[in-house]
Amino acid sequence: MVTKLRERAQITLPSEIVKKLNLKTGDNLEITLEEDRIVIKPVLVIDRSQSWFWSEDWQAKEKEVEADIKAGRIHKAKGFKDLVEKLEK
Repeated sequence: MVTKLRERAQITLPSEIVKKLNLKTGDNLEITLEEDRIVIKPVLVIDRSQSWFWSEDWQAKEKEVEADIKAGRIHKAKGFKDLVEKLEK
């Protein structure tokens, strides 16, 4: 696919690419230079206030919880008293 560089260094992405990658107006694209190639990748920008969730430490804990759920190592409490009793055991 070929596209022309327009005024103010603008390009139009071919519609087939937009559809295949499910891109929407306002999506963020990262543009890098790799040797003599321009590489454009869609990226998800995470709000700083939510970045804690994506830290390596937090994600490791998320995986640990998922493993506990799959292994059946979770319990549902019927109420506060039941929860405290289970925690004390």
